[in-house]
Amino acid sequence: MKSLFRCPLCASPLEREASRWSCPAGHSFDRASAGYVHLLPANQKHSKDPGDDKAMVTARAAFLEKGYYQPLREALCQAVAEYTANLPAPVVLDSGCGEGYYTAGLSRALPRARIAGVDLSKAALRRAAKRVPEGEFAVASVYRLPLAGGSADVLANIFSPLAINEFARVLRPGGLFCYAVPSPRHLWQMKELLYKEPYENPAKREDYPGFVWREVRELRYTAALDAGADIMALFHMTPYAWKTPKEGVARLEALDRLSCEIGFDLHLYQKI
Repeated sequence: MKSLFRCPLCASPLEREASRWSCPAGHSFDRASAGYVHLLPANQKHSKDPGDDKAMVTARAAFLEKGYYQPLREALCQAVAEYTANLPAPVVLDSGCGEGYYTAGLSRALPRARIAGVDLSKAALRRAAKRVPEGEFAVASVYRLPLAGGSADVLANIFSPLAINEFARVLRPGGLFCYAVPSPRHLWQMKELLYKEPYENPAKREDYPGFVWREVRELRYTAALDAGADIMALFHMTPYAWKTPKEGVARLEALDRLSCEIGFDLHLYQKI
């Protein structure tokens, strides 16, 4: 069976077999027992084991399964379902899919679609492949996606690196690019604890080469985090984990509950 992915060495089509995927040029890639394939060449790896580690993936998966970000998943699925309503078998790529929380939602909402996900983390892809056994998952860089040009109908990017040139390359003309960003007051109450002078996130809408902006779907609600583990899991899902003073982290660790504003802007772009 032909794969949605291409060979990362020569860009030839890949044939899916039971235990390996191979191309006509003779390049072969073993399929992990968990269901994903490793398509990241050694010269593109920046560390021995890139991406999120097992502990980070486990904490994030537990947090997401409690439904705190479910409104975003539902909004994403609704937007993609509307766009692909007249497509018989749309190809959907989740770029930086992580453990597959959003990928699984897309798979359920789009039973006719072919679903693929890429991420650097093997620990995350083990979970993603189990969540969506009918999908295709690969260890790969979003900056060098192992897909043919113009092969995807939809590309979703949910809090993952923005590789806009690659996104434009793999999407077909008219294809949909879904890009989620935090709203100005996203996690405001958490930031009040972390910093002496919290700041709002920038709310500027960006224009990207190769795309035309169509609309934004705004999500605003309050989440009641009633466990210290959930609070810290959310903290480690944010960039704040890398740049917060120790005293701010200590204040957060002392909490066993937190009521916090949640806000996302889901921007929808169309490939020119």
